[in-house]
Amino acid sequence: MLQLLIKKLGYGVLILAGVVTVVFFIFQAFGDPARMLLGQTGDKKTMDNIRKELYLDQPKWKQFVFYVNDISPISIDTKPEIKEKGLRGFFIPVGGSENFAIKIPYLRRSYQTKKEVTEVLMEALPGTIILAFAAMLFAVIFGISLGILAAVKQNTWVDTSSVFASVIGISAPSFFMAIVIAYLFGLVLHDYTGLSLTGSWFNINEVTGQRYLTLQNLILPALTLGIRPLAIITQLTRSSMLDVMSQDYIRTAYAKGLSRHRVIYRHALRNAINPVITAITGWFAELLAGAFFVEYIFGWKGIGKVTVEALEKLDYPVVMGSVLFAATIFVLINILADVLYGIIDPRVKIK
Repeated sequence: MLQLLIKKLGYGVLILAGVVTVVFFIFQAFGDPARMLLGQTGDKKTMDNIRKELYLDQPKWKQFVFYVNDISPISIDTKPEIKEKGLRGFFIPVGGSENFAIKIPYLRRSYQTKKEVTEVLMEALPGTIILAFAAMLFAVIFGISLGILAAVKQNTWVDTSSVFASVIGISAPSFFMAIVIAYLFGLVLHDYTGLSLTGSWFNINEVTGQRYLTLQNLILPALTLGIRPLAIITQLTRSSMLDVMSQDYIRTAYAKGLSRHRVIYRHALRNAINPVITAITGWFAELLAGAFFVEYIFGWKGIGKVTVEALEKLDYPVVMGSVLFAATIFVLINILADVLYGIIDPRVKIK
C-alpha cells in the first residue's frame, strides 16, 4: 500500500509541476499586473514599486522560480518575506535571514480585494463541497439503481427507457440544462415548487447579521450538476452488470441456491463496480474543483463562481490559484480511486 501511494504521489507531483508551468506562462501573456492593480491613473513611481514587489522587474525564468517558491509547500524564504506574505508553517533558520520553510502554499494576493488567494478559495470551498456531495449523492443513488434495474430487465421497456434517458443526459451540456431547469422550476413553476432562481447555501439575518443554512437553494444546482454523472453511471453500471451476469461464477451462485438479491448485490455488483468507481471519483473531482457555469447561473457561492468573477475582473492570481487547486483535487481523488479498487473489488491486489 505504501509503495503504491508513494508511486502515485510521485506521478501527481509531476502532473502538478506541468500544470504550474503551463498556468504561469499562459497568464504571463495577459496584460500588465501592475496596471491592473492601479488602473489607468497610476503614476510611474508607484508602478515601478509594484513591479518590484511582484518580481516583474526580473527575467521570466526568475519570476517563475519565485512563483514556484511561493506556491510550493517546501521553500526557502527570508524573514521579511515571511512577515510580509503572512506565511504559515514551520521555519528553520539556515543562515543569515533565510529560512527553510514547510508551509501552507502561498498563492499570492487578489488584485481586486488584496486578500490572499488561499483565503478567497477557502471562503468559497464549503459551498462547492456541499454542492458536489449533493450532486454526486443524487447521481450515485439513482445511477447505480437504474443501471442495475436496466441490466436485470434487459430488453424490456425499463431497459430501453433507462438507456434513452441516459443518452439524453450525457448529450445535454450542463450550462444548457442549468438554464432550462432554472427557468422551468425557478420561474414558471415557482408558485408550486417554492424554489428560487438563485441563492447560496446560507442567508444573512438582516437584524442580527448571523448566517443560517438555506439548503432549499441547493436543490436546483445539485439536480443540474447530477444529471450528466447520473447518466454516465447508469450506462456504466448497466454494461458492467451485463458483462458480469454472463460469467460462470454467477451461474454457479444461482446453482448453489443463492437468492437473486444476494447474487446481484453481493457477487455481481461488487465485481462490476470498478468502472463505476472511476466515473464517480472523476466526476466528484470535477464538481469539487468547481462547476463554473452552473454555480454562476444559480448564483451559488463556490469556487466556480469566484473563478468566473475573477476572470471578468482580470484577477489572475485568483484564477491561477483556482486552476492549481482543481489540479490538486484531481490528483488526490484519482489516488483515492486506486486505493478503493483494492478495497471493493477482491480481484484487485494492492502491491
